[in-house]
Parts: sequence; structure tokens; C-alpha cells
Amino acid sequence: MNAALKTPQVSTRIADPASVDAAIESRFSARAFLPRAVEREVLEDLLRVAARAPSGTNTQPWNVYVLQGPTRDALVAKVCAAHDALAANPALANDYAESYDYYPTQWVSPYIDRRRECGFGLYSVLGIGKGEKDKMHAQHQRNYKFFDAPIGLMFTIERVMGRGSLLDFGMFLQSIMVAARARGLHTCPQAAWNHFSKIILPHIGAAENHMLVCGMALGYADESALVNTFQTTRVDPLSFTHWVA
Repeated sequence: MNAALKTPQVSTRIADPASVDAAIESRFSARAFLPRAVEREVLEDLLRVAARAPSGTNTQPWNVYVLQGPTRDALVAKVCAAHDALAANPALANDYAESYDYYPTQWVSPYIDRRRECGFGLYSVLGIGKGEKDKMHAQHQRNYKFFDAPIGLMFTIERVMGRGSLLDFGMFLQSIMVAARARGLHTCPQAAWNHFSKIILPHIGAAENHMLVCGMALGYADESALVNTFQTTRVDPLSFTHWVA
């Protein structure tokens, strides 16, 4: 048995199911963080727990890079500069292509409707009106500052792995986010970084055969920030559940 597992998994009983549910249901994409530091021991313990996420034939395809202090700040400066340059010259978009298609190439309902609801709702809370491009650009760039979180995480996977390994990665990311909630932390998973992988991968020292999966901001959420009052909706499970007779 793994030394980290003190009791057999099959016989473990969840003493407080409500706390498990609360950790899942209180997870959201925080977009404003406090400068309060996160101790390394907390991060190490969080990642140890998250590593129990399932993966096909136990391949465990994830790689995690933790950025804080000067290394975090240097990456923020590089990517913010590239983001500004891209806004000034959209022709640079070809230089900042994603390694994989996170979103569909053609949007259809109901997904485009949910996407719009999310975007309009967020900008409404922030008081950003349609057509206010400078404000939109500034808010989007908050991604590349990790929303001021002291910890930035980058996740990579070896390109040789199949699409199923991205499914495994998703379960690992969710495990991190739920484990973070159990420790009073909040997160924001960020696909926005993917456009700038050619800047990020050398900065973090990732091997050439690695692909950026996403980034994540992690820290203590600013409870006084207006942006953190924004809540996305969820559809009724009856709309996506099919009971097969």
C-alpha cells in the first residue's frame, strides 16, 4: 500500500459528506486575490491529495510548474507585453496559436448561449459596456496577472499522449481545485494562457516535447472584490441526464 494512504481506500468512510459537497459547490473562478502568501507545505499537501485523481491505466500524465515571486512576475510581464502587442497588431495572432483546440471552431446552441451569458454577466458586474474595447482588454489582461494571486500554476503534458489523457488532466485539475477549497484557498483555471505557450514553455523550463494544457491562479480570494460576487449558472441535471430503461 502507498505509504501516504494510512487506511485502505475501500473501507474509508466520509465522516462529513456535507463538507465534500461544500468544497465542490463553493469552487468558482475567482478573479481577485489577496497578496497573502501560500505556504509551500500547503501546496505540497494539496498536490499530494490531487495526485490521487484517476487516469487511464494509471498513466498520471500531468506536469505542474509552480510560479511565485520573481519568476511569476517575470512571466506576467512577458505575456502582458505580448498581449498588448497582439491588441495593437491583430496580424500577430498567427504567432500565438494554441497547441490544441480548447473551444469549438464553430459555436452552436446551447453552448454559445451559455458562453454569452457568462461573458455578458461578468462584464455587467464590472460595469463594462459593449464596445468598450480598452476596458475589455484590461480585464482580459487580468488573466495574465493571475488576477493578483501569489501562486501561478502551469500544467503541461507530453505531446505523445492521446486525447484521453486530457480527460485525465481535467480530473486532476478538478482535484486540485476541490482540495484547495478544503484548505480555504480559491482558484481560477485559465485557458487564456494557451495562446502564449511559446513564451511560457521556455520560461518554466518545459521540455520541447511538452504541450501547455492551461494555467491556474491559486491563493486566498479577495472577499471584498465586486468581481468575486459574479456567479455562473448551472442547468438542471434533468436536462443532461438520460435514464436508459
